[in-house]
Amino acid sequence: MADRLSVPGVPFPLVPSPADLWRVDEATGAVAVSAQPHTDIFIDPATGSVDADAPLSPEATLNAATLLGELPEGDFQLSARVTVGFAATFDAGVLLLWLDERRWGKLCFEYSPDGEPMIVSVICRGVADDSNAFVVADRSVWLRVSRIDRVYAYHASLDGTTWQLIRVFLLDADTSRDRIGFAGQSPTGDGCSVTFDEISFRAERLADLRDGS
Repeated sequence: MADRLSVPGVPFPLVPSPADLWRVDEATGAVAVSAQPHTDIFIDPATGSVDADAPLSPEATLNAATLLGELPEGDFQLSARVTVGFAATFDAGVLLLWLDERRWGKLCFEYSPDGEPMIVSVICRGVADDSNAFVVADRSVWLRVSRIDRVYAYHASLDGTTWQLIRVFLLDADTSRDRIGFAGQSPTGDGCSVTFDEISFRAERLADLRDGS
């Protein structure tokens, strides 16, 4: 398939959308994206519907730049250091889990309304929720998505070694069509730069959700 990208550390190809916004540094393995103005992945629970047959609300926004690949079967851990050139509220670098337009999950390093970098997670099953975790005193942080059987876990780390649990959830009973990868968003701003490096994909089961490993 055209426009597939090979990312060092990820054992399956990733499809960029839009293709011209994504860059891979073969020497360092870093992935960079230029998030475009007024782009996001969000379905507001105030205006959306949990009815799977209902049309998407006009307020739904699903235009963020994405880089996604088809997951292999089994347990895994995908992690990356995320660095964001924050400029406006809700600018973010994202590890994105995607089934379809109504079922997806974001683990975000995001600029809060108070002007602070923050760990934020969003899960959508028809409509999206929005959950803030903790403030980060830097422009970089490590994020990780893990799958254990059919359950997903989000973790964040300040050093890439000790991990803090953000949330555990079931996206859908069937995980066979799930895709995973990266996204960049700038919902209220004029765009921002996002870099993902130290990318690692391990087909290994996470032993304990809460012990920091």
